[in-house]
Amino acid sequence: LVNRKRIVFLHDNARPYTCMVTLQKLLELGWDVLPHPAYSSDMAPSNYHLFRSLQNSLIGKTFYSIEGVKNHSIQFLSNKDKNFYEYGITSSPERWQKVLNLIVNEICTK
Repeated sequence: LVNRKRIVFLHDNARPYTCMVTLQKLLELGWDVLPHPAYSSDMAPSNYHLFRSLQNSLIGKTFYSIEGVKNHSIQFLSNKDKNFYEYGITSSPERWQKVLNLIVNEICTK
C-alpha cells in the first residue's frame, strides 16, 4: 500500500457509503476501495488476525470472573511469537484483495 501510485479508499460499510452509485464512482475514478468488515468498523484491519485467533482460543472455555478472562488474554498474547504478529500485518493486503475481488465479481454479475 505504501508504494501505490493510485488512491486507496477505506470506508465504512454502512448503506450510504456502499450504495452502488458510490462504489461505481470510486471505481470509475480508479480508486482502490478497501472494504471494512461489517462487524467492527472501528478496528484496524491488521487486528482481525489477532482477534480471530484470540476468539478461537476461547472456544470451549468458561470463565467465572473478569480476572480469568484477563489472565487468559494476557497468556494468549504473551505466548505468541514475532512471526504470528508479523503474519497478521503482512497478510492484510492479500486478504483485502480477496474481499475486493468478491465485491467486484458481485457488481459485475448484477
